[in-house]
This record gives sequence, structure tokens and C-alpha cells, in this order.
Amino acid sequence: MSNQPSFFAELKRRNVIRVAGLYLVGAWLLTQVASTVLPTFDVPSWALRGLIITLALGFVPALIFSWVFELTPQGLKRDEDVPPEQSIAPQTARRMNRMIIAVLVLAVGYFAVDKFVLAPRRAAAPNGLAPADNKKSIAVLPFENLSRDPDNAYFVDGIQDEILTRLAKISALKVISRTSTMRYASRPDNLREIAKQLGVANLLEGSVQRDAGTVRVNVQLIQAESDSHLWAESYDRAIKNIFSVESEVAQNVADALKATLLPAESARITNVPTKNSEAYDLFLKGQYLFHQLQTSASKDPVGDGKTAAEMYRRAVTADSNFALAYARLSYLESYLHWYNVDNSTAVVDDARVAAERALALQPNLPEAHLAMGYFHYWCHRDYEAALKEFGTAQASLPNDAEVTAAIGYVHRRQGVANRGIPELQQAIVLDPRNSLLPREIANSYTALRRYAEADAFYGRSLAIFPGDLEAQEQRAANMIYSGDMAAAGRLLTAIPADTDPQGAVSLLRFKLAMITRQPDTALEAIAHSPEWLITRWEHSVAPISLLRGQALALKGESLPAHAAFLEAEKQLQNLLDKPEQVVDAQSYLGLVYAGLGQKDAALKAGRAAVDLLPMSLDVIVGAFHLERLARTEAQVGETQAAIEHLEQLMSSASGETVSIATLQIDPVWDPLRKDPRFQKLLNSPVASQKDAAK
Repeated sequence: MSNQPSFFAELKRRNVIRVAGLYLVGAWLLTQVASTVLPTFDVPSWALRGLIITLALGFVPALIFSWVFELTPQGLKRDEDVPPEQSIAPQTARRMNRMIIAVLVLAVGYFAVDKFVLAPRRAAAPNGLAPADNKKSIAVLPFENLSRDPDNAYFVDGIQDEILTRLAKISALKVISRTSTMRYASRPDNLREIAKQLGVANLLEGSVQRDAGTVRVNVQLIQAESDSHLWAESYDRAIKNIFSVESEVAQNVADALKATLLPAESARITNVPTKNSEAYDLFLKGQYLFHQLQTSASKDPVGDGKTAAEMYRRAVTADSNFALAYARLSYLESYLHWYNVDNSTAVVDDARVAAERALALQPNLPEAHLAMGYFHYWCHRDYEAALKEFGTAQASLPNDAEVTAAIGYVHRRQGVANRGIPELQQAIVLDPRNSLLPREIANSYTALRRYAEADAFYGRSLAIFPGDLEAQEQRAANMIYSGDMAAAGRLLTAIPADTDPQGAVSLLRFKLAMITRQPDTALEAIAHSPEWLITRWEHSVAPISLLRGQALALKGESLPAHAAFLEAEKQLQNLLDKPEQVVDAQSYLGLVYAGLGQKDAALKAGRAAVDLLPMSLDVIVGAFHLERLARTEAQVGETQAAIEHLEQLMSSASGETVSIATLQIDPVWDPLRKDPRFQKLLNSPVASQKDAAK
């Protein structure tokens, strides 16, 4: 009888079976984690497939390797070259058993977390595109301009937009916003790929030919997967009857997709905003310019904003009952006010009057409620009133990503950014190619001090629009607050200097240099900047003279610093009689007077800003004023007040003002470092924990 061991026994002795088990369990765990993590960073799907194929191909070679070789204290040796008395295979087997158990525990733990924690969150708050298997989902692609006059682009754009708007009012449909569809060409070849990117099953193509007093509109509804035409039609109408075409197209598309309209929806899509062709033409010109502003396509925001407002005003002059034009005029003027295009009090009054007129003409017009909501939001920071109006608008605009996103923005302003994130994620489903939405989700995560999650969404935003300067700036700021100063520096260095006309990048470079105690680098950062530098987060401007004074003071050059602070005081004093800029002026004056050693004046100015715009009114902007007051207090010796205000900031969703990382190293807080309360603050829980409990 032979004493030769069996093949199975030899597999066990050489640990081949254990290698197989460890490999399979480890490969499964790696694949599951990759399938969750890779999409978060917008890694293409082929990368996951490549990983799976690589792991599958590597299985057999791993078994062969374990059969041929043995691990010894001297390294790897061929099994046949290791005498039995010198083999440590039994010890290796015990180590591998422990490794298999550890990997199994990790695998079971991951499975439990994924099933009971991550999966419910994915279902409740989707952060990607919706599946394209919804037969009632549609995107309206840009219409082709077949008119001999290229200046008719505004008219073609308007016809497409009005058809899309009517479709968006049908709750049985999923309709993609124009912000996403405008990125594509008219009549593209790759319909299936576009439909996949937008998360829809159907695409509507069209063309418009305008000639004198007539219009021809051609439209076709295409099922993207099969490239089959579900419906097509041509319309030849007089200009004055163009409104009926937009309603008919919406109704025919709904019929082709077997979407049942509620009675109120039928009324909304057949509603004619005006019967005056001149008023309508002026309205479309205003719309075209406003869209240019909103998508940053305008080369002259101030001029285009004024021209758009003038078009709307002329439209309502031609037809005083044109409620939709009043609503859009109000929305535009609130926009111009909020984004500092027009800071006059007149534009605020005009926004209110126009919204009220629109609602008086058509109390149920959703666009009028949207405009009134933005008036409350952008002109008065009355967030409860804004939410009420947005809620009313949303009921009649079920596919409007803008309304859903606006509600998310308001929640962030109210200090509950965690409530707004799911709303912004839902807006992405309706507007998947809009880089603003993932950027705003990232901003919300920054506010919550969830900096790693914020960075992932900044990455998603830049994947859609790599040239988005604001996304790059805000990502760099997020890196600073997370404590990754080196990464922030690399990102800011990579931004070309000629793309920073408003000085926002220079301001961030200055801030990074000051936090890391490099005053000479800070001075270099603002050497060629404009006189006033914009701060993106709060839409305010800081005088460069104040920054220069701070850097010189950090260097110990007191006389030049004093002169710079005096220059800043003069500049800011000139803003105190301007209602829309007085809060920012007072806030920065607090820092100026602190630099000049005028304690009472510094505290008075800083406290005035906080009183005018407290965090209870607006957590985001109020936090910046409170942080500047805390800086002022730290500098003039009001240690306990400064720490109290820092505690308030750290317990709120204001992660774009202070963080543990910046508190640890920023020299402005040096006067507080020995205080026990400040040391305790450095070990405090992050604000997102308290915010999540609200």
C-alpha cells in the first residue's frame, strides 16, 4: 500500500484551499465596496467591469502560485525545494485561517451596513440619474433654427422652452429641465447615448422656420432605445396663433406617451399667456437674455440684465394683462438684486410690484408664486414666506427642478442643510447635466463640515463643467476648512490668473497664505487684484486695503499696516449710507478698527453687522458676520466673547466659516489658545451631528 498523500491532502498541506477561500471572499468584498465607492467619484462603469475581469482572471494563477511556492522565513521557495522538517506551512495555515475569518467578518459587516443603512438612504434620496426605463420620461432637445435670419434664435429658443414648460406641468411625465438639454445640439446622431445621460426613454426634436408673419414648426417624438418615431407633426401658423401650437404639441406628446392629464393640468397647458403677438415676441427676447444670465453665457451681465428687464416691461406695456411676463420681470429683478447686478432699492420695489400684479391677474399661476417666493428669498430673506410660495408653485410644476432646488436652498439658509440635500438630489434627477446642483450639494456638505462628501460632489460638478470657476474656488475653500492646505494650494495654483476678474481666487490664495502664516505669500496673492475682492459664499466684497493691512500686521510692519487700515476705513465709510452694503461695511470696519487698535469702535461696528443680519435670519451670511466679530474680539482682548461666538459657529451648519482645522492653525486665534474653553472647543463634536438631529 502506497504512503503517497492524496491529491486533496496535498492541496490542504500546500494551503491551496485556504488561498482559494481567502481570494474569493476578498474579491467579493473588494467588488462590493468598489461598486458603491466608484460611482460617487464619477468613475466610468468600465473601471468596475475591468476590476471584476481582472480578479476573475487572477484566480487560477493564484492557485497555481500557491501550489508551486511556499512562504519560508527566507522568502518564497519552490515547494519541492523545502525539506518537510523546515516547512512552516502549518503556521501559515493558522495565519490564513485568521485572515479568512477577519475578511469574512468585514464582508458580513459590509453586507449588513449596505442592506440596512446605505440601501434605504439610496432609495430615499437618490444622488444619481433615474433609470431610463420610465416610458413616460422625456427630454426636449434644442430646436433647430431654419429661419433665414439667424437673429431669430431667441424665437426658436422660446418656442422650445414654452413646449417644455407645458410638458413639465404634467405630473404623469418625467420631464428634464432645459439647463440639461441645452447642452446638446439640434438633431444629434447619438440619441441613445443622450437619452442615457439624461435618464429618459424619449426625446423630442424640432425645428422652427419663421418668415414674415408665418411660422412653421416641425416636431417628432422619438423612442431613444429603438430609434423609432412615436409621433411627428408639422404646423404652419400665423405668428399670432403660435400659442396654440405649443399647447397642441404638449397635448399630442402626452397622448403618444399615454400620460393621463388631470383637469387642472389640461387647463394649464392650454392656457394662452397673451394674445398679443408683439407682447409675446418681446417676452421671448427677455426670456432669451435672462437664460443667458442664468447659465453664465452672458458677456455683459449688467447690460443684458437691464435689456431683459426692458423687454419684459415693454411686453406688459403692450399687454397689461400679461401675467406671465409680470412674473418673469419680478423674478429677474429679484435675481439682479441678489447677485449684486443691481443693488438699488428701486429694483426691490419693482420686483414686489411685478409679482403682486402677476398674482392679481392670475392667482393660480405657478410662475407668479415662484417669482413671489424668490422675492421673499432674495430681497428680504423671509424664508418662511418663500417656502410657502415655493410649495404652492411646486404643486403645479411637478417637473420643475428649479422649484425643488429652491426649497433645498432655503432650508440651508435656515440652518438645516441636511434637510435640503435630498431636495437638491431630487432636482438632479430632473436636471442631471446641470453642474450647479452637485456644486450646491457640495456646499451644503461643507456647511455641515462633511468635507470629504463635499469634495466628491465638487468632483461631480466639475466632471459636468470642468471650467466652472466657482466650483473650483469653493472646492479649494472646502479643502482649506478640511485641513488639506497642500491640496487647496495646488488647486488654486492651477487656476489661471486671467480667469479671476473679480478677485475671488486671489482672496482664497490670500486666505490660505494667512492661515498658514505666510504674509509675504499673502501679499503676493493680492498684488495684482482689483480694489475690491468678491467673496463667493456670501456675495460680498472686501477692500484689498484691509487685506494688505492684515498681512503687513502679521509681518510686524506696523506703520505700513496702519496706513493700509486707514485707507480701508475711508473706503468702507463711503458705503455706510448705501442700504444694501451697510452690513458688509460694518462687518469689515470691525476688523479695520481692530487693526488700528480702536477697541470700542471695532466692537461697535462688528456688533452692528451681527445685529443687522444675525444667524437667526440667515445662517450662511450671518455666520460670516459673526466669525468676523469673533476675529475682532480676539484681536482686541475680548477673549470670552470671541470664544462664545466660536462655540456658536461650531454648533451650527456654518462649516464654510470656521473648522477644527482652521482653529488649530490660524494665527488670528493665537490670543485665545491658552484659554481652557478654546482648548475644549478644539475637541468638540462637529456641527453636523447637532444639525442632523434637527
